[in-house]
Amino acid sequence: MLQSEVRERAKKWLEPHFDSTTKSQVSDLLTGDNDMLYDSFYKDLEFGTGGMRGLMGVGTNRLNKYTLGKNAQGLSNYLIQQFPDEQISLAIAYDCRHNSRTFAQVVSDVLSANGIKVYLFNELRPTPLLSYTVRTLKCHCGIVLTASHNPPEYNGFKVYWQDGGQLVPPHDKGLLTAINKLNFTDILFEAKPNLIHSIDTDMDEKFYIDAITNGSLNNNPVDKNNIKIVFTSLHGTAITLIPETLRRAGFKNVSIVEEQAKPDGDFPTVKSPNPEEPEALELAIEQARLIDADIVIGTDPDSDRIGIAVKNNEGNLELLNGNQTMVVMTDFLLNRAKNNGLIDNKTFIASTVVSTPMMLALARLYDVECLLGLTGFKWIAKMIKDYPDRYFIGGGEESYGFMVGDFVRDKDAVTSALLACEIVALTKSIGSSFYNHLTNLYLKTGYFQEKLISITKKGAAGLEEISTIMRHARETPPKSLGGKKVIRMSDYQTSKSIDLISQNCSFIDLPKSNVLIFYTDDDSMIAMRPSGTEPKIKFYISVNEKLNHAEDLSILKSDLSEKINRIALDLKTLR
Repeated sequence: MLQSEVRERAKKWLEPHFDSTTKSQVSDLLTGDNDMLYDSFYKDLEFGTGGMRGLMGVGTNRLNKYTLGKNAQGLSNYLIQQFPDEQISLAIAYDCRHNSRTFAQVVSDVLSANGIKVYLFNELRPTPLLSYTVRTLKCHCGIVLTASHNPPEYNGFKVYWQDGGQLVPPHDKGLLTAINKLNFTDILFEAKPNLIHSIDTDMDEKFYIDAITNGSLNNNPVDKNNIKIVFTSLHGTAITLIPETLRRAGFKNVSIVEEQAKPDGDFPTVKSPNPEEPEALELAIEQARLIDADIVIGTDPDSDRIGIAVKNNEGNLELLNGNQTMVVMTDFLLNRAKNNGLIDNKTFIASTVVSTPMMLALARLYDVECLLGLTGFKWIAKMIKDYPDRYFIGGGEESYGFMVGDFVRDKDAVTSALLACEIVALTKSIGSSFYNHLTNLYLKTGYFQEKLISITKKGAAGLEEISTIMRHARETPPKSLGGKKVIRMSDYQTSKSIDLISQNCSFIDLPKSNVLIFYTDDDSMIAMRPSGTEPKIKFYISVNEKLNHAEDLSILKSDLSEKINRIALDLKTLR
């Protein structure tokens, strides 16, 4: 878009229906930094894999009262269209970020102004509780105001449907169509207070019961007091539910990282409130070493992602990645189901196309199916909805998300935290450990090692650069990666999987998405995709090799790390 066109878009925000503060800020942009003006107005903020996220501020490409109001108005119109003869109800939660409570009120006001009954949490609460609430209260829809693990200057707006899962086709496109029809003058901001109802701790109480039911492994008592747990909420919402969930499940020895316990949208003790980042858990790891803790648990601001560290075979705390945590948790859930006679041809687990292929190997061990979806837990929730006669055990994705059973239909760090502690307690009671169990799984399935490379490309120029990288890789796929021949390319944008040797094509039966996956002749997998929530392009590398003896693991780790480094070096030519 031309700079002149952007200026005209901005000038429309000086019209009378915008408040004085907004008009003053827009005036400053019009007389100030052209780059800032351009980035604020050159496009509309879009929905990605996890909803809509963006920088807070004025402009069409920012999160503010008016962009949120427009989305809330569009959602109102769409809900009324979908449920014309019903009293529509909707639940709203919000996290610790700046303006989250204010934004939640704005959205509540708009929805109520349109005759929709709103259940608004009176205090910040985790995302999994919102998903649970939608199902429990039989709401038509749900909203969480959060930017998950993004930096402090971001906020977001996630929308959930009747099943408690995030929007999927056709409702995602239906909602976008409804939003795009609107002008800012169409927003109804005048609330109907009688339609806004407060949610207090009653919903917490219901959630505790179901989380403990789903996250506990057995009824056989093990010495849970012998398990030392260090927990950090990274200044987020998990502090409201996880300590109490663990306490009620019998884990009394929980040490909280007090410096990070208070919800704070500045996230003052970390560079990024993301448990994927080792730095985010440094304080927790330090505290765990002082008390000789068995496990460290960290969660992101809205408590859907979980990162853990456990003692390795040398007795040192080791951070696990999302893939490692996922396969161990899934294995224990599968074993529980097997012991309860619940494994049959309708049983399934789930993961995503960019997560570890070890989930497929694990499914083969139990003779169950592992269904793969696109990135984002909404696709796993959709599987449960699409196959109501099948039994979902659990599943997750590499980005530190896991779902225990189907009572919550999104990543659930609360129940996952309990499950992780249960695994630590159970394995310790039999002279083993969480880490040792992971090693034993490698002996059965082969050793899988993964690495994620994220490249940040900010602003309009960055978005164009990411687009160019994806286009070049799609049009000119690499002939080799890491010294191994690339034999197949799966293009989820075109829904084609191409054998690069024979040129034979097969159809990919998943919704179209801007994802490319390359497979080499030594069974390595390399995926690439633009992030749907951040200004990044992501490269996922997965390599594997047979592990014959546990004592060979360190050597194999080193060998596969070198292989990953060779692949990563080759990927630089794509960017």
